[in-house]
Amino acid sequence: MKIVTWNINGIRTFKNGIKKILDSFDADIICVQETKVTRDLLDEKTAIVDGYNSYFSFSRGRSGYSGVATYCKDSATPFLAEEGLTGLLANQGEAVGCYGDQVELSSEELLALDNEGRAVITQHHFVGKDGPQKLTVINVYCPRADPDKPERKQYKLQFYQLLQCRAEAILSSGSHVIVLGDVNTSHRPIDHCDPDDVDNFEDNPGRKWLDHFLFGMAEKTENDNTEDDLTDISQKSASGGKFVDSFRHFHPMRSSAFTCWSTITGARQTNYGTRIDYIFADHCLVKSAFIGVDIMPEVEGSDHCPVWAQLSCTLQSSPKCPPLCTRHMPEFTGRQQKLSRFFVKVSDKERVSKVSEESLPGSQESGEIRENLNPVVQGNSVAKKRPTCREKDANASKAKRSNQMKTESNAKGSLLAFFKPKQTPTIPSIVNLSPKQTKSSEDSQGSESDVRSCPSNVQTKTNISLVTEMETENQDEVEGESTSTVKSKDCKKGPCTGFWKAVLHGPPQPPLCKSHNEPCVLRTVKKAGPNLGRQFFVCARPQGHASNPQARCNFFAWVDKGK
Repeated sequence: MKIVTWNINGIRTFKNGIKKILDSFDADIICVQETKVTRDLLDEKTAIVDGYNSYFSFSRGRSGYSGVATYCKDSATPFLAEEGLTGLLANQGEAVGCYGDQVELSSEELLALDNEGRAVITQHHFVGKDGPQKLTVINVYCPRADPDKPERKQYKLQFYQLLQCRAEAILSSGSHVIVLGDVNTSHRPIDHCDPDDVDNFEDNPGRKWLDHFLFGMAEKTENDNTEDDLTDISQKSASGGKFVDSFRHFHPMRSSAFTCWSTITGARQTNYGTRIDYIFADHCLVKSAFIGVDIMPEVEGSDHCPVWAQLSCTLQSSPKCPPLCTRHMPEFTGRQQKLSRFFVKVSDKERVSKVSEESLPGSQESGEIRENLNPVVQGNSVAKKRPTCREKDANASKAKRSNQMKTESNAKGSLLAFFKPKQTPTIPSIVNLSPKQTKSSEDSQGSESDVRSCPSNVQTKTNISLVTEMETENQDEVEGESTSTVKSKDCKKGPCTGFWKAVLHGPPQPPLCKSHNEPCVLRTVKKAGPNLGRQFFVCARPQGHASNPQARCNFFAWVDKGK
C-alpha cells in the first residue's frame, strides 16, 4: 500500500485535469490540501476521475480558500467517509464516529472549526501480519497563525486540540490511524532553514502541541536498524504521545529536508524552506507495517512538495462508495431522462398555470404567456392587421432616431484626440482672390452662408484662415500644399508625445546591489503600517541562508517619492 500527501495550492491549476498527476504517484490513497475550490466551482473532470473515487471538504465561508480532498483508487475504496472533525457535518449512519471529549469547545467554536473545509476522514479495511484490520486516514489542512490577526492563533490551537481529540478517540476504538497533510508548523530546528532567526523557537505553541501529540523517541543515527527504532523510547517526552512522525522515524538526522518554500522570494532554488507536511501514524502501525517514507522535492507545481509512505499491507475495497463520494453528488450523477418524457401531452391551461406559478415578479403577464405559447391561434388578428399611415410614419421616425443614436454611440474618439489642437476648417477665401482662385458668385455666396451658420468660435478661426490666405496669395500652390502637409504631421506628433512623457515617466532605474553588482528588483510594501504602499529595491537573487554566496545579499534601498 502506498499513500501520498501534497498541498497543491489550488486544484484548478491543473488545466487538463488531475488524473495525470494522480497516475504519476502510483499510490492507493492521495490526499491533497488547499484545493481552493467550493462546490459550485468543482468541475466534473476534477470530481470524477477515471479509476478513482474522491471525497471533498469545501470552505463554506470564503470562496477560493482552503479545502481538502482525498482520492482513492477503485481498488482501495473506503468503507466509510466523513467531512470535518466535529461530526456536525456528517449524516447519521454514514459517519466514521468516535468524536472523543469535545466539552472544552462551545458549539459555535466547533462549527467554526469545520466551516473552512479543513478535514476529510476515510476508513479502510486492510490485511496485515495480524489479519484483517481497520485503518482510518485523516487528511487535514491545519490553519496558519497570522501574526496580524491574534484570533487566528487561538483558532489554530483549537484546531490542533480538536484534531488530537478525534485521532486518539478513533485509535481507542481499535482502528489504526494515519494523520497526514499540511500541519503548518515545523517541529524541530532541523525542520527549519534558519531556526536562529525565529524568536523563541522552542516556545512556539504549535511546537509545544507537536511535542504533546507525538510519541517521543531517542535520537539515533541515519544508519540505525529501522526494525528496532521504536524499542528505545525516550523518557523525555512530556506526555508520551500516541503518534509518530514517520519521516523522522526513517530519517532522524537528515537536514535540509524541506517541503515548503516561499515562491515570492524564489527560495526553492536555494532550498531555503521548512518541513511542515507530515505523515503521522500510531506507533504500532509504524512498527508493524511501515516500509519507507520520503519527500519528493523534484515534483513542482506548488509551493509545497509531496510526501509518500509505503506500507506492507493490502487494502480491501468496499463494494460501493460511501455517500460522501463525489459520484453521488446530484450534479455529477448523470441520470438519463427517458425520451418519452419529452412527448407527454400537456394542455395550454396547464402550461400557462405552471409557468405563472414559477414566474418571478416582473415576469410576463398571463396574456403574453398565452400568446408566446400559442402564437398561431392567439396572434392571427394581430398579424393580419395592417398599420395605418400615422403608425408607419411613427415607426419610421423611431427607426431613424435609433440609427442616429447607434451612429453617435459608435463614433467613439481616441483618448489622444482630447490632447490634439483643433484643426481649422478649410473654407475658400472670398476677399481679394487672385486670378487662379477666382470662383463663381454662387460658390462665394454659398461659402458666406456656410460661415454665417457656423458657431462663433468656428467663425473666428475661419476669419483667421481667410487672412492667412490673403497674405500668402502670391505663393505657389504646390509650396502651399507641402507646407500644410508638414504642419498636419507636426500636430499629430509633437504635443501628445511630450504630454505622455510628462505624465507617465515610468519606474525608477534599478540600482546595482553591492555584493553581486547586479540590477535590483522593485518591491512594494503590502503590510499594514506607516510604510504601506512604499516601494524599495532589494537584491534580485533568491532568498537563502546568509552563508550562501549564491543567495540574496542584504542590499536594501527605499525609492524616493519624487522619482
